[in-house]
Parts: sequence; C-alpha cells; structure tokens
Amino acid sequence: MQTLALFDVVNDGKGLDYYIPEKDTVDISILPPAFRQGYIALVAGARHYTKQLPMNKLVALCDLISKPIILLGGKEDIVTGDAVAGHTKGIVYNACGKFSINQSASLVQQARLVISHDTGLMHIAAAFKKKIISLWGNTIPEFGMFPYFPDENSRIIQVEGLTCRPCSKIGYDRCPRGHFRCMNELDEKQIASLAHVLF
Repeated sequence: MQTLALFDVVNDGKGLDYYIPEKDTVDISILPPAFRQGYIALVAGARHYTKQLPMNKLVALCDLISKPIILLGGKEDIVTGDAVAGHTKGIVYNACGKFSINQSASLVQQARLVISHDTGLMHIAAAFKKKIISLWGNTIPEFGMFPYFPDENSRIIQVEGLTCRPCSKIGYDRCPRGHFRCMNELDEKQIASLAHVLF
C-alpha cells in the first residue's frame, strides 16, 4: 500500500473482494440433507505438501467434529478427500474435484465456518468475512499471507517455538528435516474444540 500511495491508492480498510458469477452459485439443496442446515468447509489440500495436514491428522480432526463437514479442493485432492471421507466416523462429504473454483467459493461463502491451510480458499473465505481457523505448517502468518480482514473471531493455529520454522516462504514437497513437526504437532483436539465454539 505504501508503494501504491504514489498513485493515490488508499486502503479502504474493508478487506478483500471476491465475486461469484450467478451461474456458479451452488444451491445447497443439491447437497445431502445433513448439510442443508449448516456445515463446516474444510480445505483438504494446498499446493505444497508442507502446508497440508497429514492424512491421519485430517481423519482424526473429522472424527472429533460432530458437525457436517464438506471437504474442498481441486482434482489433485480427490484421492485425499476420498480417503478421509472413507476413514472418518464424522459426517463428511467429499467435494474435492467436483466443483469449479467459483463453485467452491460459493460453498465457502455459505459455510458456517472454514478450516483451511495457508492456501487460496483461505483468502477467499477472508473476502467473505467468514470465521476461519487457519492451519499453518512450514510457512508463517508473519510473511504477510494471513487471512486479511476475516471475521473477528477467526483464529490462527500453529506450533510455536520450532527452530526449523519457517523453512520456506512457499512450501516443499516434503519436510526438509523429515519430522514434519510443524504439522504433526498441531493439536486436532484444540482445532475441533474451537470449531464447535465457532460453529
């Protein structure tokens, strides 16, 4: 914004905008009945492995949440979504790869709560002023990629005090140290408890 001030551009303090074409608005009546009275949107993937909760943590998180969960992601996340939905005891609908980015944004817009890694749908959720629980692995919010003006009840979840973190501004296809503590040590019980409070 300091750079853009040269062109008389001023931050209006209202956050981000995201516009969904009418043709891409998802009618939630197409969802299974359990999801029509409110659901949590859980973003299953992220571009880089080191930004994603491991599969066992995703399953454990879904097991602990008693609210309906829609898994969101692209075609590259279908296998993960199928595996999570197939192994959890929770009420989970795998929408990965079934909707376009605008349709996924529509599902985010209609969610009661969004749980997301540091990825694009997190920023779309912020544009809609959603309550967001953002999960951080090898990257850190201090790099400036945190949710911008989301709902005031939003929360950032990360493992504090790791000397190896951050190891990248963007991410890797594997943990450089091999232990992946930044994600493996996130407490799914804490995340689930917070999800129930914010829902």
